[in-house]
Amino acid sequence: MTGDIQQQRGRRLSSWTTRRWLRVGVGASLVVLTLLGLTGAWVMGRSQAISNDLTDVRSPSLSTAFRLETALVNQETGIRGYGLTGTAEFLAPYRQGVADQRAHIRSLRELLDGDAARLQDLTSVQEAVDRWQEEVAEPVAGAPAGTPSPQEAERLANGKAAFDKVRAALENQQESLRADRVQARADLQSTVTLRNWVFSAIALLIVALGALVFEGLRRGINQPLDRLGADARIIAAGDFDHPITPTGPADLRRLSGEIESMRRRLVHELAFAEEARLRLDAQAADLQRSNAELEQFAYVASHDLQEPLRKVSSFTQLLKRRYGSQLDERADQYIDFAVDGANRMQTLISDLLNFSRVGRVHNAHQNIDLDRTFKESLSALSVAIEETGATITHDPLPELVADPSQMAMLWQNLIGNAVKFRRPGEAPRVHIAAAREDGLWRFTVTDNGIGIPPEYAEKIFVIFQRLHTKDTYSGSGIGLAMCKKIVEFHGGTITIDPDYRDGARITFTLAPEPPQIPGPSATPEDTRTEAEQAR
Repeated sequence: MTGDIQQQRGRRLSSWTTRRWLRVGVGASLVVLTLLGLTGAWVMGRSQAISNDLTDVRSPSLSTAFRLETALVNQETGIRGYGLTGTAEFLAPYRQGVADQRAHIRSLRELLDGDAARLQDLTSVQEAVDRWQEEVAEPVAGAPAGTPSPQEAERLANGKAAFDKVRAALENQQESLRADRVQARADLQSTVTLRNWVFSAIALLIVALGALVFEGLRRGINQPLDRLGADARIIAAGDFDHPITPTGPADLRRLSGEIESMRRRLVHELAFAEEARLRLDAQAADLQRSNAELEQFAYVASHDLQEPLRKVSSFTQLLKRRYGSQLDERADQYIDFAVDGANRMQTLISDLLNFSRVGRVHNAHQNIDLDRTFKESLSALSVAIEETGATITHDPLPELVADPSQMAMLWQNLIGNAVKFRRPGEAPRVHIAAAREDGLWRFTVTDNGIGIPPEYAEKIFVIFQRLHTKDTYSGSGIGLAMCKKIVEFHGGTITIDPDYRDGARITFTLAPEPPQIPGPSATPEDTRTEAEQAR
């Protein structure tokens, strides 16, 4: 039964929070300090009261009792001298003694007000004095002055016994007052000793409470927080499997438990992220291998298709030249269709090869003069420019780090499109603007052609996407897709200005030093294809 009660008590204490421990500790400390303070105040008040009684009552009362005795002795001396000599001068001490007696008795009554025993002693003295004065002093003092009479001498002799009673009452009063003063001094000394002990106990208890509070804070708050911080630093250093053990009050244990739960979730997330990374690495490796195989397949397929197409085109043209006169008009038309289709297919395959080699074969960044590259591109387009009467103007073009062959393809495609998609009966006018903006070079190619509808602003940069039939405008639909790939490879973007209505306006940016993106090295087949194209 006792064990169950202790377990229940332990569970209740373990559920206390830091705030509750602090409230209970502070409350208990305040109660103890309040009790000690009240005890100290009582001791101080008592010592002050005893000291006041000693200095204001007991000592003055004893002194006044001595003065009262002196006044009565003066009376007795004066009466005795008057009675023995009959000289009137002896009555002066008696009269003065009577006045002093009354004053001293009045003072004693004021000082001993409330002290019944001492007032009774004073009353006894007063009665003894009254009897002596009535029986001896007043009759002697009332006798005429002159020669002493035998009658007064006898009265004085009989009055000695009465005054002895006065002396005895005075001694009894003084002894009681002296005993009271001694007792008051003893009480004062014991009270001062008690006061010293009480205040020493208060000081020791305050020190003990301070040490207890410090130790409680150290064990209940500082140690759990230090341990929690040490565990957190170990986890922050990378040991995510290090567990956090909850210690301390309930709220600190709850905080430790929440951090432990967060650590477990973090471990779970890291394990999941690591697993996902491994899967992504495997997928990236598979994708890289697949892309390499796809590029190889695309090259082999397109390269191997060119030779049969050349044969088809060559032998179809040879068939037309040798047997054209022997066939009818429809057969000649069929032969023309076959030759045209083979040529278009060859052009499409060549453009597709060029598109696939952007960033893979053409990856020789160097410092080039775009103005010179632009003029070389115009020279390659000179026939089309001359036939259409096109006017090409441009702002001063900068120098930057880029691949020269890709820049040439970029200018040829953009200017070639501006010349090709012209309005009927109107000579093409093309202007290239260049400006530095936010650390990039922004170029604008503006023409007065047929323009591009805003809804096709994104579609035209997709490979093989055309806005017109091949009979209206020739081409493979790869030009602008190649431009987009070249610009992005050089760290820029390319867009259509949808607000321009007097033709088409294409804006693109180029970085002064584009990021170095490693690509697959050129295969022997790529090199051989470039050599064949050069021939």
